[in-house]
Amino acid sequence: MKQTAKLSTENISSLVATGAGFDLLRYYSLPDFLGKEAPSLLYFMGKNIARETTISTFEELYEFFQYMGWGELQLVKEKRKEMIFNLQGHIVEKRLNQKMFKVDFRLECGFLAEILKSLTEDTYECIEEINSKENIVEIIATREPE
Repeated sequence: MKQTAKLSTENISSLVATGAGFDLLRYYSLPDFLGKEAPSLLYFMGKNIARETTISTFEELYEFFQYMGWGELQLVKEKRKEMIFNLQGHIVEKRLNQKMFKVDFRLECGFLAEILKSLTEDTYECIEEINSKENIVEIIATREPE
């Protein structure tokens, strides 16, 4: 049984990372080990991280994304069964413009889907659409039918 504290913006803000090592593990080593299942497993890893996280407001969610080095998350449109977020910033731009490996945002999507469930009590699935021209990742969170 795990004996670790829940993740929060307070305790992760003390961690120091450049992101380069994380990106190498995520886009180079993990796909080598996990094969074609890597994107699906990263999505579920994101959900698992969210289950170990205490986030009770959207503001805390946005801070968490920045502390994790995932970029600047912003809710840009809300519909009855859908929320659309933009993920952008210097970190996202650098990831999108590097030429070493194909990037995805499955980990962030899984994390966001699980956090939205805890914030709204509705189940969401998230997919990303990359806009390389504007260096923005649009994350579409669709509410699952009850």
